[in-house]
Amino acid sequence: MNKVTLTGRITAKPELRHTGSNIPYTRFSIAVNRTFSNSNGERETDFFNVIAWRRQAENVCQYLDKGSLIGVEGRLQSGNYTDKDGNKRTSIDVVADNVEFLESKGQRQQQDMSSPYDYQEPAADNGVNLEEDPFADFGDNVSIDDNFLD
Repeated sequence: MNKVTLTGRITAKPELRHTGSNIPYTRFSIAVNRTFSNSNGERETDFFNVIAWRRQAENVCQYLDKGSLIGVEGRLQSGNYTDKDGNKRTSIDVVADNVEFLESKGQRQQQDMSSPYDYQEPAADNGVNLEEDPFADFGDNVSIDDNFLD
């Protein structure tokens, strides 16, 4: 199984490109905060290269910018190339199957952009009001008798 899910911020404005057969694509990088702190109490950041194709690439380039918060679902793809000095290199990219825009343009403009890589995960809003939810204090397990379904 080859499946990747990432949430992070775009590090530079994505640019739309086209293959020789005119298929649109974009290659961009996202910064993803680690979920733990290092020995100095600081959260480190990982950077991942992402490739999006066709309409998805067009949407990314049209609507997203440096610092935009996105979710990416896709797969890892490795490749080999020779750099300008003749050294053989290996690259690992995330090929995006789905790119989710995780904030509106208005939310983006309100955010303090002192560092586009320092962000807090948005609080989950599952739409459940615990005061109105009749199962809120039900605990972790709910069992339904099979005869109930008949």
